[in-house]
This record gives sequence, structure tokens and C-alpha cells, in this order.
Amino acid sequence: MKRPTSLQVLVAVIAFVAITTIPCCASDVAVLKNGFSIRYERREVVGDVTRLYVNADGSSYVDVPTAEIEHFEAAPELPASDVPPFAKNAKDGAPAATPTFPLRPQPSLADVVNEASGRYRLDPDLVTSVIKAESGFNVRAVSPKGAQGLMQLMPGTASQLGVPNVFDPQANVEGGTKYLRELLERYNFDLVKALAAYNAGPQRVEQFGGVPPYYETRAYVARVVRDFNKKKVAQKTGAASAPTRTTSAKTAAPTRSAENPPKAGSSTRSRRSAAANGSE
Repeated sequence: MKRPTSLQVLVAVIAFVAITTIPCCASDVAVLKNGFSIRYERREVVGDVTRLYVNADGSSYVDVPTAEIEHFEAAPELPASDVPPFAKNAKDGAPAATPTFPLRPQPSLADVVNEASGRYRLDPDLVTSVIKAESGFNVRAVSPKGAQGLMQLMPGTASQLGVPNVFDPQANVEGGTKYLRELLERYNFDLVKALAAYNAGPQRVEQFGGVPPYYETRAYVARVVRDFNKKKVAQKTGAASAPTRTTSAKTAAPTRSAENPPKAGSSTRSRRSAAANGSE
């Protein structure tokens, strides 16, 4: 059999590279793993990201980590009056807006928190206060130490809790709420110790017999307790000013149950724990 010449081999390699680097052209939607979607005109893979061109002339694009894309699907037809601004060419040199929007109905964060809190019998206001202190409600938050997502789960903790994608709001809140419940049970429902362990780790709490002498941890515990108590005070004030009703709303997820009474103690730490759980 006749062996190909070096020139033929070179031509074949160039042809192969050209074919594999041709951008995929379509009017499609990239569905991300966090449930959101990006409409695009064409796409191409650049290293470990997928570049999504959001207008026809390719003057505006957004780079998305390929690993964060769940799948691609055909874009729904939009009436002419509903075509978003990013689908039109930018004028006067102004960049087009990044087209990130939910294609499919997504549960709100409140719904996610209420569902997880009800499952693990926690006050949803407590879970919300933890999320606020941990990530400021940023789904993509990553700390310098590697904690990720809304409830800032470390990779090892997320793996133990069975959270496959820490940037999925539902999975992250589910795992974080479950972990918080485990810590509360571990410390006999001493909220301050549980929060300290959530921030610094159970090993540090046990090493120091309580809240570790770290400014970050103490500030974190105080911040969560203060925000949680503020919510409870606002609720009591609203209930006092509201007209009398024949039926009363029950809290769907109490922090403590009759089987788990507050831990007795006269220390400031214990009083904070009681106040954070609505006992004061």
C-alpha cells in the first residue's frame, strides 16, 4: 500500500482542525445546571469554556464554563414585540446585555428554604439568616477557603451530605439545612454552639468547649443571631398591630420541639441561644 507523503498528512491534519473548530450555528438556548438559560445565535468551544454569541454579528458574547452547561435545546419563538434588547445589535458602541433568564419556572429561594426547613424541622427564618451571613444570597459565592454556594458548603462536607452540585440552589440549601440540623442535635439544640460549629467546624467547638476565640466566628454567630432575632421581633410587632383573626397561623418549622427543650443555663451564650429561638 502506498504510504501518504508528509504534505498529504499535513493537509489532513489542517482539515481535521478546521472541521473541529467550526462554530456551531443555531438559534438555541444553553440550559445551565443552576436552572437558568442563555439564548444565543451560535457557539464555539474555547478551552474549558463555551463561548455563546448572543447576537447575529458576533459582536457580543458570554463565556460560560462548559462544565456548568447541562444541555442545549431549541429556542422558543418570540413575538417581534417581545424580542429582548440583547437580540438586537448594540448601538453607539454600547454592549448588548447578557441574556440570562429563566426559561422554565424555577422555585423561589423562599420556597426552597421553606421546603428544606420543613423537612428538617427548622425555622425557615433561621436558615435564611444563615444564608444571608454565609453568602449574601449569592448562588455562585466561593470563599477564600473553598466554601461554595448559598450556604457555603466545603467540598468534603457537600460530598458527605450527598450534594452533587453546590451551585444548585435547591441542593445547596437542602444540604446546608440538613447539616445545621445535625449540628443542633449534636449540641443539644444550643444554637450558638451549632452556629459556631457551622462556621469553624465541630472540632474547634469541642477543642475550646464552646465558641472558639476567633473574631470571625464570634462575629458570624452574632450576625446570624441578630438577624434572626430581628425577624422575630418584626413578626411579633406585625402580629400585635394586625387585626384579630379567628384562625392563627402556625409556624411550619419550629427550631425546637417539645422533645428537645432549650438547654438550661444562665450564661450569656445560653441566653443568646434562647433568644435566637424565640424564647425571649
